[in-house]
Amino acid sequence: MRSLLILSIVSLLWTTCVNARDEEQQHGKELLQSLCARCHSVGRTGASPDRHAPPFRSFSETKLYDGDFLQRLQDGYSSIHPSMPTFRFNRDDAEAVLNYMKWIQEAPKRKQSSQR
Repeated sequence: MRSLLILSIVSLLWTTCVNARDEEQQHGKELLQSLCARCHSVGRTGASPDRHAPPFRSFSETKLYDGDFLQRLQDGYSSIHPSMPTFRFNRDDAEAVLNYMKWIQEAPKRKQSSQR
């Protein structure tokens, strides 16, 4: 009986965490769609409307996992591209955007071994 109770609690906690993560990712996606989708592809597929704007799923791990990226989203993220506006996010929104962007990343391309 005790094992069943523990299993039920663990299951409930897991479901709560998964739902919270899904809600956060959805929020991040909605923010990117409203602010960035005019130029960038913000999903797992599809081309960017502006051919010069990279799809967010192609951002390098070094950019997304850079400890400063989250802070730059909060301070005001801008680009060297003159047509890109500066965006500023509060902490929760910045985390949602960053976590969504991490979730949609393409799998790293494998290097093909050379055959002789």
